[in-house]
Amino acid sequence: MTKNEFLLKFALNHSADSVHKYRHKTPLRQAAVLIPLIDDGKELSVVLTQRALHLKHHAGQISFPGGKVEDNDKDLVYTALRETHEEIGVPPQSIEVVGSLHSYQVISGFVVTPYVGFIPHNFNYIKDKNEVSEIFQVPLTHFLNDDNHIAIPIQRKDYSHNVHFMPYQNYNIWGATAAMLKDLAIHIN
Repeated sequence: MTKNEFLLKFALNHSADSVHKYRHKTPLRQAAVLIPLIDDGKELSVVLTQRALHLKHHAGQISFPGGKVEDNDKDLVYTALRETHEEIGVPPQSIEVVGSLHSYQVISGFVVTPYVGFIPHNFNYIKDKNEVSEIFQVPLTHFLNDDNHIAIPIQRKDYSHNVHFMPYQNYNIWGATAAMLKDLAIHIN
């Protein structure tokens, strides 16, 4: 899929309901992430990070750059771009935001809004070693292939919901990150 094909499908398709059905009963804090895409002229890839192992929450998990809203953030897009710059070094002016997906309630008490954006393909990342242990890319086609999607129903408190997995090589991409990728795949397929 080319960047132009992606943009056309992303713009023309209506967002279906999210595959992520987890819901909190308590107030949530706001957060935003960027789903960074790269167009190298041959194929599109998704940039992901592995969170640092010493972190208190979600240590070692695969995620998108992003985080909680800070007092000085003017909106959620700003949060996603600021966090992307802090975590992997891509400056906001180098990011072409093309839209967003549904917001996701996550077990850690946040409602996370994912933004989709293109970043330069030859960028030399500068990772924040305090938050990120690794930055890597996965071809978008991996996430568009239904054979790479796994959903496991679990029971938590009074209701059940699916936990999503999309393993890639030695990376276990799961949870809200996998659900966001699944929703993106549904949106552009």
